Amino acid sequence: MKEIKAYIRTSALEAVIENLQKHGAPGVTAINVHPVGYGFDSRHPLKLREAKVTEKYYAVTKLELVCDAEELDNYVDAIVEAAHTGTSGDGLIFISDVDEVVKIRNRGRGTNIAAVSAEV
Repeated sequence: MKEIKAYIRTSALEAVIENLQKHGAPGVTAINVHPVGYGFDSRHPLKLREAKVTEKYYAVTKLELVCDAEELDNYVDAIVEAAHTGTSGDGLIFISDVDEVVKIRNRGRGTNIAAVSAEV
């Protein structure tokens, strides 16, 4: 299994979720985050560099999705397709391995989400 963590502009959230649904994603977790960088980017105007931390950065949403490895490219492509504007701040996607899933309700454990969910 794979875990996808995507940091996208909040303004792209609806389009990204709709595109993931079109590509068959069963669900996604969306979390509003406040990214804070260190230092300053000299390309930004002085006024922006002197702004409060909460005013400096774009509104960002973190999406989390776990899927089978075979579905990975499909979902990553769906995110990129909907979030891409070609400008700085479009976002980042991180992909990690997931070794095991545990369903708390039925204590099912395994390496496949569907199999664990089906256990009684």
